[in-house]
Amino acid sequence: MDWNFRTAEELAAALRAREVTSAELTDAAITRIERHDKAVNAICVPDFDRARDAARDADRALARGEHRPLLGIPVTVKESYDMAGLPTTWGMPQHRDHMPAEDAVQVSRLKAAGAVVLGKTNVPLGLQDIQSFNEIYGTTNNPWDPTRTSGGSSGGSAAALASGFGALSIGSDLAGSLRTPAHFCGIHAHKPTLGLAATRGMTPPPAPALPADLDLAVVGPMARTARDLTLLLDVMAGPDPLTHGVAYDLALPPARHERLCDFRVLVLEDHPLIPTGSAVRAGVNRVAAALAEGGARVERHSPLLPDLADSAVLYAELMFSSAVARFPVEAKEQLRTRAAALDADDRSFDAARLRAMVFSHHDWIAANGRRELHRHAWRQLFAEFDAVVCPITPTPAFPHDHHPDPLHRRIDIDGVAYPYFDQLVWAGLATMPGLPATAVPAGRSPEGLPVGVQLIGPMFEDRTPLRLAELLEQDTDGFRAPM
Repeated sequence: MDWNFRTAEELAAALRAREVTSAELTDAAITRIERHDKAVNAICVPDFDRARDAARDADRALARGEHRPLLGIPVTVKESYDMAGLPTTWGMPQHRDHMPAEDAVQVSRLKAAGAVVLGKTNVPLGLQDIQSFNEIYGTTNNPWDPTRTSGGSSGGSAAALASGFGALSIGSDLAGSLRTPAHFCGIHAHKPTLGLAATRGMTPPPAPALPADLDLAVVGPMARTARDLTLLLDVMAGPDPLTHGVAYDLALPPARHERLCDFRVLVLEDHPLIPTGSAVRAGVNRVAAALAEGGARVERHSPLLPDLADSAVLYAELMFSSAVARFPVEAKEQLRTRAAALDADDRSFDAARLRAMVFSHHDWIAANGRRELHRHAWRQLFAEFDAVVCPITPTPAFPHDHHPDPLHRRIDIDGVAYPYFDQLVWAGLATMPGLPATAVPAGRSPEGLPVGVQLIGPMFEDRTPLRLAELLEQDTDGFRAPM
């Protein structure tokens, strides 16, 4: 039997029933990686010897009757997570030999839950791209079309899952880095509420792995099914024990509804700053139709929706002001010169990004105050709706584009070129206020590429979009293997 595309839930049941051993699952996954990953290049740091040891330990634990949520299940980990004994480079050549001394808190949680870690998955340079390629490990290809990207920055994890290289993976998300690769590769992913899951050890080298309250970034689960997302989120959720103590219990509220017909959903397909391509628009409408057919209340407009253009600009200000915070002084001076040369009337998205790169602390405080106004608007919207369905990016996976200056890259939307980073506006819709968002498959493009959408939910009500994803999976294509 081929176990490589079975769900984590199915594998756990089979392991408990003694239908298969963890050693057999692990060997099957390793064999598949060795056979197929040369074409995909998802697993950049294999850890097969330790995986086989962990699988044997899991089998002994199962024989003793132990019950842990991921006991014996093969998984992968994004390269940016620290794992003792393996390099953590974030794709940066100057740190190719950086070897952390201890596991990231989420890697520790995976192992404590009994997971068997097969290795680490590829990322872009510094995790700062919508594609996954770097000088150390090369380019990760999309399993559906090797001429196209798998997405970034968790592109290696998404490609691994789509290829049957393990049942689960963990990634991170600041600019859609969980959701975009899921959308491009046809899998599920969940961006948790900001602060829900501890991030220590998901730290750029050579900085020490210390607890941190991140402004926008989160860590989260990736899987082939919505139920598996929930299984893995339950392992990941909770604050850092260094700051809150090991006994701290974080109880998320249950999903607002259990039946599709009880959900109230706002569907968005248009953004004022960038068009939505026809393939993604069709995916949004497939999900909207499934919701309506299931009896959900579906609306297309609401006066409660925060201003999308202002949200996108504010997201850019918060993200790019943070991204350049550690730039060398001379680079900042160059940015100031460029920003000063902007026309005062230039309100383009590119101009907003450039101005954000030279923000003062006073500017950032003002932007943060505007964010609180947006958060309050979202609270009011979620008093009337349970979830928002919208695109993740305007297009399916695009062809590899490794131009060294991303500002020279363009994204093709139905034959018209747009600035490369403008495609981030949809991802920022949930990131800026810190809302949970679940990426779900929504069919295929005319070329046969996966298309996904995101389900945005209320803050700290992660189980609501996750449950909606599970219900939708019963009425849409869900995951399909590309090979």
